[in-house]
Amino acid sequence: MSYFKVLGFEKEPFSTSPDPDFFFLSKEHESALANILIELRLKRGLSVILGDVGTGKTTLSRKLIQELKDRPDFIFHIILDPSFESEEPFLMSLAKNFDLNFENEALGIVALREALERFLFQKGVTENKTVTLIIDEAQKLNEPSLEVLRVLLNYETNEFKLIQLVLLGQLELHAKITGIANFFDRISFKYTLNPLDFIETKEMIEFRLKQAGYSANMHLFLDDAIKEVHQYTRGYPRRITMLCHRALKALVLKNKFVIDASLIQEIIKEDIETGWHRTDLSLQKNSF
Repeated sequence: MSYFKVLGFEKEPFSTSPDPDFFFLSKEHESALANILIELRLKRGLSVILGDVGTGKTTLSRKLIQELKDRPDFIFHIILDPSFESEEPFLMSLAKNFDLNFENEALGIVALREALERFLFQKGVTENKTVTLIIDEAQKLNEPSLEVLRVLLNYETNEFKLIQLVLLGQLELHAKITGIANFFDRISFKYTLNPLDFIETKEMIEFRLKQAGYSANMHLFLDDAIKEVHQYTRGYPRRITMLCHRALKALVLKNKFVIDASLIQEIIKEDIETGWHRTDLSLQKNSF
């Protein structure tokens, strides 16, 4: 039996998978999501979400997708790894993912751009749909790919952009796009996600426990334990998730009833002794 079932959970509360149902909307995440949805509805064009590793960008993108799935007037696609060598494979990827059919598979850049423009006009103007492209890990975009996006933003009517772009990336994305003419100044909404404070860390832990099916009146994490969690993780959601996962396992293995400060301190001490605290940041790159 899994450890979380022993504790009365229906699901694992601290999985690192970007499940939108377990995404805790802090004030910043809620503000970012609400503003992105407004920008999309108004068809303003380009939104950029910045954040350090582990601040919740990937899960925010999944939450956004969850919202868009319930809206029949939206056509959307997400790119998880925008590592394209040149313009042509990027354009071909977009064409295929938006279900553009070609008789000639060897179309050049100009033909691909024209096909995408016709598609965007058909969907955005004739059918009154909102075509949205979400790009996670956007700091990986190279200059040719950014040029593709810049050109796409040129496709517009007198009232709105024909494609809506949402870029989510690490902080270096800002420096990468700052110097690109006619791109940076087209950002309609820009937001930087910061780590959680203590209250938000507590709320996040309690939210995930509840989402996993925990219904007992007893608090599993005492406040002194949460203080240790917040101090050690510095409020980064992914690090909080990883540490709390280990704490619940330790709770079961040590036959304890609650997670207190001493239990968290034991895990932290083990991290320091094994060097885990020097590698956990690199582990964050696969999620959130």
